[in-house]
Amino acid sequence: MLGMLFNEKECKELDYVLRKELDEMLFDLSDQRLDQDIRNAIANRYKTVFRMYARFAPQKELSKYARNSKLSQSKQ
Repeated sequence: MLGMLFNEKECKELDYVLRKELDEMLFDLSDQRLDQDIRNAIANRYKTVFRMYARFAPQKELSKYARNSKLSQSKQ
């Protein structure tokens, strides 16, 4: 386990960076032109970044980025 201390400005920046990364990965996952292996790699990375974001994001914000894994697998 690794701990870090952030001031308010750094927390807002981290929140912004993680949200933008999640948005980009969701966009990439919706692109049917991407190879399945690439989509799987993006999905695995998404899970990691989502867990990071879930540690401090409000529930309302978190629900915007929650993926239904059964639904997303059936679309692939």
